[in-house]
Amino acid sequence: MSWFESLVLGLVQGLTEFLPVSSSAHLRLTAAFSGWKDPGAAFTAITQIGTEAAVLIYFRKDIGRILSAWCRSLFDKAMRSDHDAQMGWLVIVGSIPIGVLGLTLKDQIEGPFRDLRVTATMLIVVGIVIGIADRLADRDEKGGRHRAPKQRKGLEDLGVKDGLIYGFCQACALVPGVSRSGATISGGLFMGYRREAAARYSFLLAMPAVLASGLFETKDALENDHVLWGPTLFATAIAFASGYAVIAWFMKFISTKSFMPFVYYRVALGIVVIGLVAAGVLSPHAAESAG
Repeated sequence: MSWFESLVLGLVQGLTEFLPVSSSAHLRLTAAFSGWKDPGAAFTAITQIGTEAAVLIYFRKDIGRILSAWCRSLFDKAMRSDHDAQMGWLVIVGSIPIGVLGLTLKDQIEGPFRDLRVTATMLIVVGIVIGIADRLADRDEKGGRHRAPKQRKGLEDLGVKDGLIYGFCQACALVPGVSRSGATISGGLFMGYRREAAARYSFLLAMPAVLASGLFETKDALENDHVLWGPTLFATAIAFASGYAVIAWFMKFISTKSFMPFVYYRVALGIVVIGLVAAGVLSPHAAESAG
């Protein structure tokens, strides 16, 4: 991997990690369209540490408050009814599905799931799902001629059941093309949560899983020496800077805007990729992983 490739892939990671378009799909497709080697699951996981560092800084007040309350709840029973302490437990509960499935399906994640036909199909299918969820939320918020607007839920309404459902939605993002934020936010919208609340929990929920995955892949890379550390760390730094800017923009965007532009983009990109693979322009296994 060249320094230019790491610059481009780092930007792609940072710009797409928090949008409902799938960063893993875009890393895979950027490499395929450019004729580069697939950066691989290890590169993706390590560069995601950069984007999660952006989450840590952007939500630092929320995270600090949640961690403080959660730690106190371990020793003070009265704190266990505190919303921030409960949020700490719900992030842990919601992280269980992706932790279990990530370890169980590790070989598939690094192999068959990276087939471009799978990626393109997931872009289209999940894009349609996001569109349906978005229209449902829009209908509730605006109401209709014979129906008053419906109050949607906030994070204060989150419980263990909904936390686990969020967790299983997040686990779907193990397949490139799904999108961690897309799956969890649309899951939240289907459960009746406001867009901003669904996005906020989605970002908080991602931290344990992404950091654990990144550290696991880093440990594996150090033991097997199959990662070019200079370009990978450079890409991680680029992902951090661009990711922070995207979070700030996205949180403002979703407070007033629909997800439909992302839906149209996902479906169009998926159709283009399927067409290129069908025409033989792209191989479904374009470029072996850059290990």
